[in-house]
Amino acid sequence: MYELTSKLVIYRGVETDSILMSLSDIIKRYEQGEANLQGEILTQITRLLDVSTKYGFNHNLWHNYLAYVLAMTETPFTLVSEKSAPVDGSVNIFVRNDLAIFKKLFDYDFSKLERDLNLNCFSVIQDYHAVLKNEQVYNKSVSEKVQELSALIEEAEDVDQIYDAVTDFYRRYGVGKLGLNKAFRVGQKDDEELLVPITNTGNQKLDDIIGYELQKKRLIENTEAFVQGRHANNVLLYGDAGTGKSSSIKAILNQYYPEGLRMIEIYKHQFKQLSEIINEIKNRNYRFIIYMDDLSFEEFEIEYKYLKAVIEGGLEPKPENVLIYATSNRRHLIRETWRDKQDAHSEDLHKNDTVQEKLSLAARFGVQIGYFKPTPKEFQTIVEGLAERNPELQISQEELLKQANTWEMQHGGLSGRTAQQFIDHLLGQRK
Repeated sequence: MYELTSKLVIYRGVETDSILMSLSDIIKRYEQGEANLQGEILTQITRLLDVSTKYGFNHNLWHNYLAYVLAMTETPFTLVSEKSAPVDGSVNIFVRNDLAIFKKLFDYDFSKLERDLNLNCFSVIQDYHAVLKNEQVYNKSVSEKVQELSALIEEAEDVDQIYDAVTDFYRRYGVGKLGLNKAFRVGQKDDEELLVPITNTGNQKLDDIIGYELQKKRLIENTEAFVQGRHANNVLLYGDAGTGKSSSIKAILNQYYPEGLRMIEIYKHQFKQLSEIINEIKNRNYRFIIYMDDLSFEEFEIEYKYLKAVIEGGLEPKPENVLIYATSNRRHLIRETWRDKQDAHSEDLHKNDTVQEKLSLAARFGVQIGYFKPTPKEFQTIVEGLAERNPELQISQEELLKQANTWEMQHGGLSGRTAQQFIDHLLGQRK
């Protein structure tokens, strides 16, 4: 195996401490006559099982892992391939040689190694039957794509078919974590990457949000323009709590992810990292929404100044593949007081400038969409719609609405969130 991995050129950047390179080194030492390697091999098998659990791999875990390496390795060739169809060039000679090596790795025979070291772990992982998992346990978005690539390489009859499968994969799905994952959070620990994939984003769809058709239409129009490369605006969704602002953003991600939309969730205490984040994503072939949920600032908080600077752009303008979507219960985002409007007992000589500075942040969101509490009739419509999606709730319409009205008076008032909580309550009462 070491003779194979040592000849890689385009994919030579695979990390030296990766499972592939670690196993390659162990097998090299085995072939040189070193004994007592069982523990080191089993350590790599454990790592492989961890990766397989994280991404829901099944059947031939070795093949799935090698396909994962091909999918996640960012090189000049793979990054170019995600932006355009394969082009003629001498680099393709190296690429085909590397892919031929990966095919040999796919077909690598571990049987002699197992016999000599009294192991059966490779036989098990090459015919693995994973425990059925809930989608929330693993990254389904990556899992399905990588296993699809793995199957294509298994079935390929020559290196040209592998080349076509891999480059088509890059063009359709992208490469690396930014290509394969839908959403990311900002790393908070010293040992974490700047952008950490969020492995499960739910299956929320815009149709799941009952009502608010005009609001959803405006959100769709702006997002479609963005993913299609046309001019689009930053978006602020403001209004009453529990009306579907955050749900609309999540639904937008699920709807436009296949068209290259990605989302990065960030909190205001992380705004100092915005420039670093934008620098990492600005040259990628995806459209990124930087998502700020429940955004608002108190008078003493100055993080909004970082946000204003990023939205406006300094000498280097904000990249065309980045927009900011925010939700807030405040339309103007920054807390205002009567003191801002009164002249007496103030040390501020230019009060109007102070007020305008506070208003200017919201003004940088070109699209502002209001989400407000439903009327009693609209609330009943939401309740009825949610009940229809759960036919196991065997309850008359009259009784449903009667209980819903009682529930909302005791639990937060009229909102889509209250309606969903009421339906969840009814479902929870079923035996």
